Amino acid sequence: MTRYRCVIFDWDGTVMDSVNKIVNTMQIAARMSDIAIPTHAAVSHIIGISLKPAIAQLFNLVDEAKINEITANYKTAFIEHDQTPCPLFAGAKELLTQLHPHTRLAVATGKARRGLHRAWENSATGHYFIDSCCADEAHSKPDPDMLQQILTRQGLAPEDCLMVGDTSYDMQMAEAIGMDRIGVSYGVHSVEQIQVHKPLAIIHEPLELLRYV
Repeated sequence: MTRYRCVIFDWDGTVMDSVNKIVNTMQIAARMSDIAIPTHAAVSHIIGISLKPAIAQLFNLVDEAKINEITANYKTAFIEHDQTPCPLFAGAKELLTQLHPHTRLAVATGKARRGLHRAWENSATGHYFIDSCCADEAHSKPDPDMLQQILTRQGLAPEDCLMVGDTSYDMQMAEAIGMDRIGVSYGVHSVEQIQVHKPLAIIHEPLELLRYV
């Protein structure tokens, strides 16, 4: 018998090794928008938040027009400047393959729906997931709206599910509704940042998750 009826994954930095592409794209978008280029560390810190609030926070902006400009440039740069698909982390696809026969799998991501579908198509992983909620369909993390939408559609309670993610935002939204959570150490936030929100464990490679589910 499995411990959880559903495992909900963050995507970038948890399943897909896309952090460097996100950072590079944000730096290109900054150049296109004639604004100070952020550091790798600064961009990494906001990965996981939905794009527009992430840009507002990263560049300390309140001007909606400028936020929209950078957002549009980011979307253009992401597609046009580097068309190489991002890889999955080693062991991630095997993990999904092992979990899929007996556990519902879902995704709660700061990606837009189009971006998640593109990632699924490139990695041939979309068929593993019974549900998902994206940045353009919910309030941004750390608000638990994404998780609550998945719970409602699946007829599940928080205690039926496990959230897996690489950022404090993932941990915080699960903590807010009393959902168990596990952090990963190979993404963008530090172990110390993740531990603030009391995860059951922090794993160092995807297949370690099998110990807990």
